[in-house]
Amino acid sequence: MVIRETGEGWRVLLLRAYNYWDCPKGVVEPGEDPLAAARREVLEEAGIEELEFRWGEEFFETAPYSKNKVARYYLAATGQIAVKLSVNEELGRPEHQEFRWLGFEDAAKLAVPRVGAVLEWARERLTRSPSP
Repeated sequence: MVIRETGEGWRVLLLRAYNYWDCPKGVVEPGEDPLAAARREVLEEAGIEELEFRWGEEFFETAPYSKNKVARYYLAATGQIAVKLSVNEELGRPEHQEFRWLGFEDAAKLAVPRVGAVLEWARERLTRSPSP
């Protein structure tokens, strides 16, 4: 999960694929470290290079969903506002149609319950320790 601090508080990056809003995520390649995969996926899906894992390698894993998949989310801060929805070479088009930087409450309104649980984890983590 990519977040950035603003004058109005933390904002979360959500990406839309069809009617579904989620954070950048993807598959860990063979031999790839999960945290390295998270960095790669954020770069590929949102064009964000500047990521700071202030909260270390702590993560949240979802319950199994859609054909028994489990998604792992890390919490990373960025100062980068610009998002670039790059063309996925396999699809021949961007994987996502839209992005938004949203407060946690607004993000939870768009997200499905699985993503809502991730948002709650991140919000709690920020409250517990704004940054180490």
